[in-house]
Amino acid sequence: MVNVTNISLSYGGRNLYSNGSFIIRPQDKIGLVGPNGSGKTSLFRILSGEEKPDEGTVTVPSNYIIGYFSQDVGEMKGRTALEEVQHGAGNAFEIGLQLTEIEHKMCDPDLSQDELDSVMELYGKLQSEYQDLGGYELESNAKTILTGLGIGPGRWDEPVESFSGGWKMRIALGKILLLNPDLLLIDEPTNHLDIETIIWLEEWLKNFKGSILMTSHDREFMTRLCNRTLEVSPGSITLFSGDYDFYMTERVVRRDQLIASKKRQDAMLAKEEEFIAKFAARASHAAQVQSRVKTIEKIERIVIPPEPKVMKLQLPEIKRGGDIVVDMHNLAKSWPLKDGSVHPVFSGITGTVNRLDKIAVTGVNGAGKSTLLKVLTGQTEATEGSAVIGPSTEIGYFSQYSSDVLNPDNTIFEEVSSMLPNETVGYIKNLLGSFLFSGDDSDKPISVLSGGEKSRVMLACMLSQPYNFLVLDEPTNHLDIASREVLLDALKEFKGTVMIVSHDRYFLRHFINRVFEVDHGKLHIYEGDYHYYELKKSE
Repeated sequence: MVNVTNISLSYGGRNLYSNGSFIIRPQDKIGLVGPNGSGKTSLFRILSGEEKPDEGTVTVPSNYIIGYFSQDVGEMKGRTALEEVQHGAGNAFEIGLQLTEIEHKMCDPDLSQDELDSVMELYGKLQSEYQDLGGYELESNAKTILTGLGIGPGRWDEPVESFSGGWKMRIALGKILLLNPDLLLIDEPTNHLDIETIIWLEEWLKNFKGSILMTSHDREFMTRLCNRTLEVSPGSITLFSGDYDFYMTERVVRRDQLIASKKRQDAMLAKEEEFIAKFAARASHAAQVQSRVKTIEKIERIVIPPEPKVMKLQLPEIKRGGDIVVDMHNLAKSWPLKDGSVHPVFSGITGTVNRLDKIAVTGVNGAGKSTLLKVLTGQTEATEGSAVIGPSTEIGYFSQYSSDVLNPDNTIFEEVSSMLPNETVGYIKNLLGSFLFSGDDSDKPISVLSGGEKSRVMLACMLSQPYNFLVLDEPTNHLDIASREVLLDALKEFKGTVMIVSHDRYFLRHFINRVFEVDHGKLHIYEGDYHYYELKKSE
């Protein structure tokens, strides 16, 4: 059990939280929520021992192991993927190396009997400890975890340097899972994961015997796993005894109660202050006046914390396009490789995108989802076949790498102005305000923005245009839950057509009416909503 008592933390004169107290019990699964910048990552660092609070204590039992998965995976080199994951097992891995070294030493013919007896005694002691730590299952468990995270046997022996950033995140996550700690701290574990891997991770964490404290922008993932919710809001830390859905309801109830309490307190204080003002000059009431002054000075004033800001989306009016938005016939795409050969991504894709369709494009990582969207939007040419865009179709394309085209030397205002040259200063300021860039925020350089802020800049530019066909590749990456739900509501009301790649199941379940699955180079079309697709896949 981890006991956090009266912790306080400030950064740059800004108070993140004061007198925060909570307990993490054995087998607790707690969702950590709060607006960006509220101090969630700092709380993780405090619990992991990487940072100290300004005040308060964190009490951890002796021999208690805490594993922390953060978005900063650090440097990885010099090992294979399998070795890197096994290295995360801590003492078990180190003892395994010692046992191998001793086994070689025992084969030395020059060892005296006394030396051999000493080596054998040490070997027996380490072997017992290794067995207690599950060392003999270490390699098989590492292979199981890597496979579950989408890194199959063909890549186990590849050097970690050869993996991209997203795949290194999976390896780093695998290291923490293999550690099997008493408390698992995980910061956005579903980033860079496809839906199949998210489902595997969800099951693994459900069966995990230790405690979990986690953040996730994937509402369904967190709701299905967590039975308690810890909110970090400006100035405070509050524990709710229920999942995320319970938290969303309960926080409204608690806020209403706090507002009511403040009104009562304000009325009481006003009455006391009126008495003090009325009788302050009368000697006959001096004792009563002084008593009431002292009383109201001791009263702790109720403060209503500000509501977190959320995006405000109002999509522009669009013109009606043709009934057929895209007509695909025998569409194929291959990428050329360095050795002169080609890598086939998909082939023989035939199908129609109709006006008002809301289509989820699904498939495992590497199946070709993003490539298909690039072909349909003209970002790359098809190798074979055709994709005919219907009349009066205006395409808005959001790539998961859209932020890479931003000029780091520009401010937010300059960047958006360059993309919307015909708009007035007032319009752009209002647009940025609706995407949470108000006041001086619009003067921030692009170079200092977080991933979520860059995504909001790109969404502001795209969604302000009168496109009637939105093609969205992972638009929810880096967006918090509140921003995702604002985008979801806008897409529900959108009077045009949408094709979207997203690994957020909650998001997809609430507005999709067709599913295009790219699987082993072929397209499978499901004529139903996302729940229908999940049902068919489970069958």
